[in-house]
Amino acid sequence: MNKVDAKDVQCPYCGESIEVLIDCSVPEQDYIEDCQVCCCPINFYVTVDEDGEATVFVSSENE
Repeated sequence: MNKVDAKDVQCPYCGESIEVLIDCSVPEQDYIEDCQVCCCPINFYVTVDEDGEATVFVSSENE
């Protein structure tokens, strides 16, 4: 079964804290997801270590 983690991140546009679900079965991910508050596109870069712990980096479209 795939492990899914809930992570809190801060939107680089509006500054609101949002909760996102991360699929920890993929060791490296790069994707875009809209902010749940302001609907702006957030770039996500996710890495998952050997213990299955995800680290999430977010940035705006222009960074």
